[in-house]
Amino acid sequence: MTSPPSTDIILYTSGTPNGQKASITLEELGLHYEVKNIEISKNVQKESWFLRINPNGRIPAIVDKTPAPNGQAKEKRIFESGALMLYLCQRYDPQNHLNYPYDTDQYWEVVEWLIWMQSGLGPMQGQANHFYRYAPEKIEYGIKRYQTETRRLYQVLEDRLAEQQQQQAQKAAAGSSNEGGPWIVGDRMTIADIANFAWVNWAEWAGIDVKPFELLNRWLDRINERSAVKRGLDVPEPFLMKEKLKSKEGEEEYAQHHSRWVMKGQEADQKKHG
Repeated sequence: MTSPPSTDIILYTSGTPNGQKASITLEELGLHYEVKNIEISKNVQKESWFLRINPNGRIPAIVDKTPAPNGQAKEKRIFESGALMLYLCQRYDPQNHLNYPYDTDQYWEVVEWLIWMQSGLGPMQGQANHFYRYAPEKIEYGIKRYQTETRRLYQVLEDRLAEQQQQQAQKAAAGSSNEGGPWIVGDRMTIADIANFAWVNWAEWAGIDVKPFELLNRWLDRINERSAVKRGLDVPEPFLMKEKLKSKEGEEEYAQHHSRWVMKGQEADQKKHG
């Protein structure tokens, strides 16, 4: 990979799966960026200054102040994690470290799996999180409904990785190499892997065990071992969820902390839009 360009990017984020998608992508591309911690517990994401960056009032978002190639000042706002990841690759990944050349079959496969995650895995696992961890009333139907759908989506990923592993074996037999796959698309880790990883890595928070999904579990471990991923997970603060879940006390403390800001945000939305 060639030396990364000099960039002036501000990342507005919080320690959530969607936020980690952005920080991991920035770290994998080796880009310089400044972090602004959006304190969701204080509803900072609903303040007027932030709504000018993301009118949806959610993280992550970036403001790219990197000058144009001719030196002219510019400022580009990008919100929605999927759009943000595509933008960073298009602008700052000419060697296609995390994607494939535009309009190739593999490029569109990356887009497919990115959108699949945005419209399926993220929302469904997010609902599993809510009913399993945050809802003041434990509604068994809601918990089972969203955990089951999340497991179904994990199986879709498991099947995709099995298909990719078979293709990898065929290519290896023909003398081709692969960067430690299988990956969701092609012969390398892409933003499709990062986007899906960011949610699967929180599986236990939704009450789901990844171990029965053999290839998915190995894929998860493989990505977690990457130094850029480790750095990205600790933005804007250390990622403590897995450590906290090792004890009942830690789990309860972590759940209470997150539940407070989730419910506070929901109450504010109900008051304004209910």
